[in-house]
Amino acid sequence: MNSFKIYLARPRGFCAGVDRAIEVVRLTLKKYGRPIYVKHAIVHNKFVVRELEKEGAVFVEDINEIPDNSIVVFSAHGSPPIHYEIAKKKGLKVIDATCPLVHKVHREAKEFVENGYFIIYIGHKNHVEAIGIKGECEDKIDIIETKEEAMNYIPKSNKLALLTQTTLSVDDTREIIEILKRRFPQIVIPKKEDICYATQNRQDAIKKISKICDLVLVIGSNESSNSNRLREVAEKHGAKSYLIESYEYINDEWLKDIKNIGITSGASTPEILVQKTIDYLLQKGGEEVIELGDAIERIRFQLPQI
Repeated sequence: MNSFKIYLARPRGFCAGVDRAIEVVRLTLKKYGRPIYVKHAIVHNKFVVRELEKEGAVFVEDINEIPDNSIVVFSAHGSPPIHYEIAKKKGLKVIDATCPLVHKVHREAKEFVENGYFIIYIGHKNHVEAIGIKGECEDKIDIIETKEEAMNYIPKSNKLALLTQTTLSVDDTREIIEILKRRFPQIVIPKKEDICYATQNRQDAIKKISKICDLVLVIGSNESSNSNRLREVAEKHGAKSYLIESYEYINDEWLKDIKNIGITSGASTPEILVQKTIDYLLQKGGEEVIELGDAIERIRFQLPQI
């Protein structure tokens, strides 16, 4: 069995928006008792969802399935206005766990539309965050995902504004923005970019680790946009990378002839899954755990009224 060093990305795991969303569900359960309903996975991590289900949360995708006059928590990813309207008609008490940084993009979208702009939104068309933003804009928004789409985009207005999903690849998004700015010099961009601080910090940390590691393991769910982007960033910067939900998914063949392994986790991944992965790798030849990364996150978001 070969030996290897383990490089642990800092920061990793839960961001302030995820911490807040999970706490909202637990406080709502504490106040109202079980069951409470949660529209969509509160965050994109199956381990977190299973733990909250044990505590009494019921997760649903279709708001119409929630019994009238129930308590419902809206997930961290944001929701379209129609869901709030349906909730009101059904007499649901809504506790809104939308991440404040996603709320910011919703506000920007509404303001742009109210001021006559047509929005180009960089994001993943089927992601729940993008669906929520699109709901704010009706037919005044187009979603693009790639540089090729940016190059070929045919504008539907001379008055354009730009927004982005909060969990994208920082580098890829910057390239798409540069293409759009070059093609449409008049496009209006928010003063502060929409990609969240946690997404940027985790990508910056994994770039450093990927340059010195043969293999990078990203711990997170397949549904997690930011976890998928971490895997892509690692590969782009020279390391073979896999997205795994937990250590049970590690293929021991990956560890052959490896000298350095990097580990990070998505913004909705609990630290216990990281620690279990480290324990497993220490049994498989890991000799030393070295934490690497400069950013220190002290951001905390205020809880909604519960």
